[in-house]
Amino acid sequence: MTDDTRPPSLDSSAPSSSSRRAAVVNVLRWVLLALVIAAAVWQLAVNWTTVIHTVGSLQWHRTLLSFLFVLAGVACGTMSWQVLVDGLGVPIGIGRGAQIFLVGQLGKYLPGSVWAYVLQIELGRKAGLARARVFAATLFSVVVAVVAALLAGSLAVPQLTADDSGLSWLPWLYLVLPFALILLYPPALTALVRFGFKILRRPRPDHPVTFWVVVQSVLWALGSYISYGAHLWLLGDTHHGLTLGPLGLCIGTMALGMLAGIVGFLLPAGVGARELVIIAALSPLVGIGQATAYAAVSRLMFIASDLLSAGGAAGIAVIARRRKGAYHGDVDLIP
Repeated sequence: MTDDTRPPSLDSSAPSSSSRRAAVVNVLRWVLLALVIAAAVWQLAVNWTTVIHTVGSLQWHRTLLSFLFVLAGVACGTMSWQVLVDGLGVPIGIGRGAQIFLVGQLGKYLPGSVWAYVLQIELGRKAGLARARVFAATLFSVVVAVVAALLAGSLAVPQLTADDSGLSWLPWLYLVLPFALILLYPPALTALVRFGFKILRRPRPDHPVTFWVVVQSVLWALGSYISYGAHLWLLGDTHHGLTLGPLGLCIGTMALGMLAGIVGFLLPAGVGARELVIIAALSPLVGIGQATAYAAVSRLMFIASDLLSAGGAAGIAVIARRRKGAYHGDVDLIP
């Protein structure tokens, strides 16, 4: 009788162990999410006293429009990632994709912005996507962001290097561009994706990366930098009555500033790196004092937009799950 009862007891222990591990992982997800939200709110509070006077002197309609352009840039950046992750499998839908990307992006407010990528992978796994697929899409979205930033940044490099000799190193960044373009060549990109899936011991994806997917992702990324540039232009072009002249400079400045934030990955959300580029670009136009204030206002708007868009995306994802049910596109969900 003892031999007959052992197999059922052993079988019942397996689900219990699995459920405990799942519970621990779920708790860790919530703890990580709470930490990144707290870090973002903390930065919002720290910057508040610094920029409140400058915000008060801005015209309300220009401030509002500037903030809307930040939100537009965030939306474009989300779509740049979305087309890549959809191109690697069965499309997940904007509702689910926005939640994974935007809530995950809050991880950049922790030191070592790699937490954003970790959080995106875990949120994707919880939504029903294989970790390898989210990892591949996120990795290549970074390459797309670098390429688009270098292309848009070319609008500002000549003036930045002429105005500030300390930025004479900027043209050297363009040595990276040919290598990044090779990585985005669809056959090379598909080969890298399949190699990565093989290393991770996951079935190779059925969907090869197409030229049109790469083009869409780059165009959306360029759209994000154009929107961010318009945001800065509305803030800083106070002495020129919104003439179109500084717009190209602002677009290029924001692109290079965001690129500096990617390079300065050890800083929470690239704090300081982006501001240095903005101050260098705006100082000849409005003076270093005002340029510093506008850089701080810009940072404040980005923090607010990250929190607002992440909250909105989470709400949209809940609605999407209720209407469409769970996502079943990826069958390989082994942790």
